[in-house]
Amino acid sequence: MDSSKVVENIYLLVIVTLISVLQNVSFAQKVERECKNQNIRTSAFERVSCANRNCMDAYPTFLAVMWCAGLCLSQAPAAFAGIIYLVIRQKYFVGYLGQTSQSTPGYLFGKRVITFLFLMCIVGIANYLLVRFYGSDYKEHVETITNAASALLLIP
Repeated sequence: MDSSKVVENIYLLVIVTLISVLQNVSFAQKVERECKNQNIRTSAFERVSCANRNCMDAYPTFLAVMWCAGLCLSQAPAAFAGIIYLVIRQKYFVGYLGQTSQSTPGYLFGKRVITFLFLMCIVGIANYLLVRFYGSDYKEHVETITNAASALLLIP
């Protein structure tokens, strides 16, 4: 397979992945800054450290389902959901620095995006199995539905 064809099929996922790396670096710098500003552990340091740790705990799951959804079904809605997830993760991080109750909406919305990406993976795998064993390909129909459904992620 031509390398430009491969890149064409994954470039949106790559862009979202690189943006997520920059976001992780930003979160780590906030932890480092808070650590340097305080000689002793303060509640502000504890909050920023905990928010960073929580974001990092969910990060591998996010990357796995985003890439699987993009490769198994369609990269555009998967990348869109990835961008929405990163915005939500930023909201969660900032909310956690205030009161932990402010982070709850971001956490719940993030779970919804992860669920959407997971369902995209399942549908993509199911379509592959239908093609492989029954010769029926519903990928175009499913991609149309997925593209429309990804806009629903914007509803809080």
